[in-house]
Amino acid sequence: MLQSGTVTALGTMSGTSLDGVDAAVLMTDGVDIMGFGPSDYRAYSPKERAILRRHLGLWQTDDVSAAADVVEAAHIDLLQRFGPVDLIGFHGQTLAHDPGGRGTHQCGNGDRIANALGVPVAWDFRSQDIRAGGQGAPLAPFYHFALAKWLEVEAPIAFLNLGGVGNITLVDSAADDPAAPGALLAFDTGPANAPINDVMQSRLGEEYDAGGALAARGRAAPEIIRSFMDHPYFRMSPPKSLDRDDFAALSQAVAPLSDADAVATLTEAVIASVVHGLAQCPVSASKVLVTGGGRKNDTMMQGLSRRLNCSVAPVESVGLNGDMLEAQAFAYLAVRAEKGLPISAPGTTGVAAPTTGGRLS
Repeated sequence: MLQSGTVTALGTMSGTSLDGVDAAVLMTDGVDIMGFGPSDYRAYSPKERAILRRHLGLWQTDDVSAAADVVEAAHIDLLQRFGPVDLIGFHGQTLAHDPGGRGTHQCGNGDRIANALGVPVAWDFRSQDIRAGGQGAPLAPFYHFALAKWLEVEAPIAFLNLGGVGNITLVDSAADDPAAPGALLAFDTGPANAPINDVMQSRLGEEYDAGGALAARGRAAPEIIRSFMDHPYFRMSPPKSLDRDDFAALSQAVAPLSDADAVATLTEAVIASVVHGLAQCPVSASKVLVTGGGRKNDTMMQGLSRRLNCSVAPVESVGLNGDMLEAQAFAYLAVRAEKGLPISAPGTTGVAAPTTGGRLS
């Protein structure tokens, strides 16, 4: 068991954009944020990224040993750069996500990380929520609640993560507990950077659309956007979650377009889905704080600012690190999981009751 009081935890995230591994230290008691520690990043090599791409969509019953080797070795390489910590939160790499069907699959074994580093590791955060009838995602909302308290926000506020997939957390800052009814509403909004990155890589050999420059030169195809927004997912009530490739038809639809028009259309799809998602929230956010790589896409951010009736700003505007927010979240969740505290609730994953999770190696 961890000591009572403040724990120094090191969290990790390897997202669906497949760019690399983020790691960040957080000081917390599992309820409040006491401080932020160092952070670092380790990119996947082109060879490693290709291996992970080949394993997308595979499950625990498939042979994913090559992908597991990449994920575990990359994490060990990064985490050994840090000083002493009390606990590691290891998310692994999501290869497949099918709530209500086959479940969820985060590749990577916490035992190997713990053995290599000599530090306890909390991992497999999503499975228990899935078994209890939840979506298993998103899981960062409990950390978003702690951040809203740390920021001393008084009005409802939304955290928008634009990673490979987009997701929103609406926080009622007046609530005392993240597991309380109405304290949080969270859900995936739709695709974000993943399809854009895929087009950039396959057509131009670039990792992403830097600054949204290519999208700014193109013209979005309105008929593709209309068809995209007609997807049944957008008629579902939140909470709800997606797999990275649930909107493969969108990527197929932009295939005949020029590079600029394809990326402009995919960028507009992100904007449209986020606007729709915020409209599904029962109360309006006073502000949208954006994290993830999408906050660096000027075309995406400008489009959101034009379409939303509230302030839209990167999390850096309030002193947070948007590159490391999800890694910090899994440091926070690791402490909560080790202490048996809930990490998901009906408003975040649709689970029937507040639920803890994770395994400890």
